[in-house]
Amino acid sequence: MNLLPKSTRLIVREYDSTPTVKQIRGVDHVFLFEPKLKSGRLLPKMPLQKQIDHMQAQAVSKSGVLSHSGDARQPTISYSHYAKGASVFDMLTLARKHYAALKNLNPTRALVLCNDKSEEVRKAFAEAVAAAGHAWICPLTTFKKRRARNRKLRYLDAYKVSDLDIARLKAEADGNNLARVLAALPPNKLTAASYTALCQQLARSNNWECEIFDQSRLQKAGAGAFLAVARGNPHANAAIVRLRHTGQQDRPQLALVGKGVCFDTGGVNLKNAIGMQQMHEDMQGSSVALGTFLTLTALRPDDTLECWLALTENRLDGEAYTPTEIVTAANGTTIEVVHSDAEGRMALADTLHLASLNKPALIIDYATLTGACIYALTTRYSGTFTNRDDLNTALLAAGEDSGERMWPFPVSQDFDDILESDYADIKQCSLDGKGDHIAAARFLSRFVPAKTPWIHVDLSSGHHKGGLAHVSSDVTGVGVRFTCNLVLDKKIGDQLG
Repeated sequence: MNLLPKSTRLIVREYDSTPTVKQIRGVDHVFLFEPKLKSGRLLPKMPLQKQIDHMQAQAVSKSGVLSHSGDARQPTISYSHYAKGASVFDMLTLARKHYAALKNLNPTRALVLCNDKSEEVRKAFAEAVAAAGHAWICPLTTFKKRRARNRKLRYLDAYKVSDLDIARLKAEADGNNLARVLAALPPNKLTAASYTALCQQLARSNNWECEIFDQSRLQKAGAGAFLAVARGNPHANAAIVRLRHTGQQDRPQLALVGKGVCFDTGGVNLKNAIGMQQMHEDMQGSSVALGTFLTLTALRPDDTLECWLALTENRLDGEAYTPTEIVTAANGTTIEVVHSDAEGRMALADTLHLASLNKPALIIDYATLTGACIYALTTRYSGTFTNRDDLNTALLAAGEDSGERMWPFPVSQDFDDILESDYADIKQCSLDGKGDHIAAARFLSRFVPAKTPWIHVDLSSGHHKGGLAHVSSDVTGVGVRFTCNLVLDKKIGDQLG
């Protein structure tokens, strides 16, 4: 069974004109959007105009998406209005709700039209419906005897818009779909070993370099922090995987780093039954890094990019690491272990160090790292941390403009007091857990050279019940669109000096 998703098959087409009656009758479904309380016809001679007028009247007192079922000669329709100044997140969310309103419908061809004077707004809604469509047709892998029927949507026609970046929408969707599909796989299907094999498969398909740092090689490199976590897995299959796409220069413009703990029991500080649910998703940082790498190598082929994945499992056996141990990381830093369930920062520490050796212009790491970040932000936002305070404005804006909302936190040096140890250079964490998302970022910063710009993303919105923005699955794959906006639109590389 191939565990990797196929590239999205949805074909998006744009037209700068209003659709004709013939074009409307040629689709199975119509997505319609209007500004709140706006009156007036969307289209001249439009089929189902009476039904649309009725839904417009209903929308004055009702919120959400209104639907009408057509007949053999007419398309079905979903209609909603939106408030003036709707954010990208609001638009993506509304687009997702339109697809949810399809229920048992399974259209092959659809049309999207926004009745707004602003071309920018019309374009934003077209992009939102396209992004939601790409996600909607990519189901997460199940292992049932009876498979759910495939979603047939193949063509999405966007009207009254121009200059849609269709290639980017597809590339971002492929990256997000990869991130979500991998994160949803059960832990007996996606082990550290099988994940490594999937990375090799992707490398062959995309002409990437692939280098495997297995446990023997990591032992020689002195990667004691990563190996401490790996000790609890009797299969000895943990590895750090480096993927590389070489563009026009040797030095990487960007290194992506991801936490890939394929299952997290908590180790000797064992999680309870509730806490252990969804711990197969504790590798979502790595799948987001991998999905982002897939997207950016497609969109920026001239850039040299690297992706470093810390693939391991935090299991419990006689060799599992324990509190009060002192371990030595690859950069020589000694660490006092405090809690075995703070394994993510241990695995990332050595991975960040190895990634920094090639002197990338920027490092971004992703991890489902701390419960503290969820308590601070809920699962609607993710947290960002950086050793360059001047990047925080761009991080916040990239989250807003991509619809994958982020909130910057301080990484001030005085937080180091939390991590002071009497026996080692640094403590892994503190037992009281106060501000642990910030303490974790300070811990990670010790393994990135001060001169290397670095961004840490704590994926507190990596799992949100009912989906988030344009994504309908609980596993959100958040981070791919955010990073693309940061790199392609905010041009973060130009801000590094």
